[in-house]
Amino acid sequence: MSPRELVVLGTASQVPTRYRNHNGYFLRWDEEGFLFDPGEGTQRQMLLAGISASKLTRLCLTHFHGDHCLGVPGVVQRLSLDRTGHPVTAHYPKSGQHYFTRLRNACAFHDVADLREEPVDGGGRIAVGAFGSLEAHRLDHSIDSIGYRLVEPDGRRFDRQRLSEFGVTGPAVRELQADGVLRVGERLVRLSDVSEPRRGQRFVFVMDTRLCDAVFDLADGADMLVIESTFLDEDANLAADYGHLTARQAAHVAAQCGVRRLVLTHFSQRYPDLTRFHDEAAEVFDGDLVVAEDLARIAVPKR
Repeated sequence: MSPRELVVLGTASQVPTRYRNHNGYFLRWDEEGFLFDPGEGTQRQMLLAGISASKLTRLCLTHFHGDHCLGVPGVVQRLSLDRTGHPVTAHYPKSGQHYFTRLRNACAFHDVADLREEPVDGGGRIAVGAFGSLEAHRLDHSIDSIGYRLVEPDGRRFDRQRLSEFGVTGPAVRELQADGVLRVGERLVRLSDVSEPRRGQRFVFVMDTRLCDAVFDLADGADMLVIESTFLDEDANLAADYGHLTARQAAHVAAQCGVRRLVLTHFSQRYPDLTRFHDEAAEVFDGDLVVAEDLARIAVPKR
């Protein structure tokens, strides 16, 4: 099975800096590749991170401010240049469909990629596949913005010793998993006899928003929460005015929702020292806390 990890392509908010590219986040999830909010320069960041455009299966935009979407033309054209041989699905707020059309057709190129648009109107479950289910919730920003929640179905973990004790081996294990019961000789073996529940993983992506109920709904029980923390608490008034979160607010969400790994990102250029984001968040959240850096690779916590 392929690893599940987040590759951070950029951490800057509205204005990139010498050390922070515009937004961009690539989530490797088994055989799927989710690209979230590719800002300007994402194609080059993918090259530096060793990520081929052919690994992309879904393009997910939270909203249509430039730092979250100006990389779309380059990524879309690269899909055609590399002759990506599988469909790529694009999700974005339906109210911004005209923006996506302009980005997709920003200039002349030989368009041969199979890019399928599935705009999000409202919220709830928007896609289902081998990866699990992808949900979207409307957030509170200055324009329409959505957050994403990726949910793996709950499963079961087999106990090898119990399988051996009950004489279940080889293809019989798969048969037991599919049917729930299996006859082995004179004994009827139930799935619960040789396995225990295994909770599916949950990945959540929250960008530009004020604090609202949807943020908590998205983050509930997340194994990894990637969330904007544009401002520090000393500038909470600016955060509210412009529709953003502070590091303290993001940490409060993580603490209240039982998040396992909190990843802060989307930092304003006014803050050269990111250790302050860590310190502020750590006052509220005592779990696994990561302040994202460009080109970092952050593993999704194991089940």
